[in-house]
Amino acid sequence: MKDIAALFKVRLGFFVVMSAILGWFMAVDSLDLKSFLLLLVGGYLLTGASNGLNQIIEKRVDGLMDRTAGRPLPTGRMQTWQAWVYSLTAAAIGLASLFALNPLSGWLGVAALVSYAFIYTPLKSKTTLSVFVGAFPGALAPMIGYVAATGDFGIEPGTLFAVQFMWQFPHFWAIAWLAHDDYQKVGYNMLPFREGRTKESAWQILMYTAFCIPASLLPWALPTGSPMVGNFALVVAVTCGVLFLIPAWKLHRTLDSKYARQLMFMSFAYLPIVQISYVLDKI
Repeated sequence: MKDIAALFKVRLGFFVVMSAILGWFMAVDSLDLKSFLLLLVGGYLLTGASNGLNQIIEKRVDGLMDRTAGRPLPTGRMQTWQAWVYSLTAAAIGLASLFALNPLSGWLGVAALVSYAFIYTPLKSKTTLSVFVGAFPGALAPMIGYVAATGDFGIEPGTLFAVQFMWQFPHFWAIAWLAHDDYQKVGYNMLPFREGRTKESAWQILMYTAFCIPASLLPWALPTGSPMVGNFALVVAVTCGVLFLIPAWKLHRTLDSKYARQLMFMSFAYLPIVQISYVLDKI
């Protein structure tokens, strides 16, 4: 079970599913336990399947990097065929759960799985734009949650997508800054510029961190005249955005990796706090 948990990255799955559930709560006024459980199961298994397929595809390169060499496939603790069985089974059950909610959420789940495992993963060795491509499946969770509740796609789930989409960049670039040497071993260029830990890369990280502030205000500033959230969420989003910006600014000023680490940890806190504030304000 421990190796299956490592294959599926269950801790990462928790954050993804939490994002989907918060998106779901943004769309509902009361708890439908059956729908909630279908989203929970579907989201968790689909995330696990995506991570499993990613590790199958990257088995060779994972064995070359310090940060991933201990995973079940490179170490031989799990056979590749076993990983296929676990991943495809999880994908089938996860997608079936989302389709049981409504077809649109199911197809969004298919898009997330395919784009993450079979488009983003191969692109990592080919272009610095892979992070941009990977941001799409990474941002679909709150949209899937909202659409799972409503069966409709509109500007509201689009704004939740935009918030998480913009957050992806400082989050992944902070990790890429810290893991740059490891990534270079296998030819991955995950920072904004191929030259690596440069002033230019740090500047782009700073800019995209700053972009998170206006993106986080979209649910408050919907052009429909009926905002999703009120002033409480506005204050929380702006405050968190400014705090998020501080380590990014220090990283740009100094190029010191300790600020990339601070930015990474801030990113783990920033998104759930902002999303929870949306739900609390709606209540």
